[in-house]
Amino acid sequence: MSNVKNILVVDDSSIVRLYYRDALVRAGFHVDEAFNGLEALEKVLTAAPDLIIVDINMPKMDGVTFLQALRRHALPIGSIPALVVSTEAGEDDLATAVAAGANFYFVKPIAQATLVQYAKLFAGVPA
Repeated sequence: MSNVKNILVVDDSSIVRLYYRDALVRAGFHVDEAFNGLEALEKVLTAAPDLIIVDINMPKMDGVTFLQALRRHALPIGSIPALVVSTEAGEDDLATAVAAGANFYFVKPIAQATLVQYAKLFAGVPA
């Protein structure tokens, strides 16, 4: 059995997904991608990742709605750690994301080193 941790990156920007993928793959993670929350939910139900990194503003299903849907599921799916990385920087945006089930909230842009550091922490990879 592989010790490689799986991360699902959910963002409607292909450039952002590529930026995250580059850093995470170099850090030893396997990365899957989704364009929006609806696609992400389908992927999570098919093969649960160890961590989800999700944007807020996306078409079809935004990040908050995705997190709410994710957290309604039974364990282990409902407890998958989720990091939000969004352009929304208000305190109410943070509160909304946390109330929906985010484990941590970052405002874009995020440095690749910071992304990897928190991905390791939340995915259970030794530092």
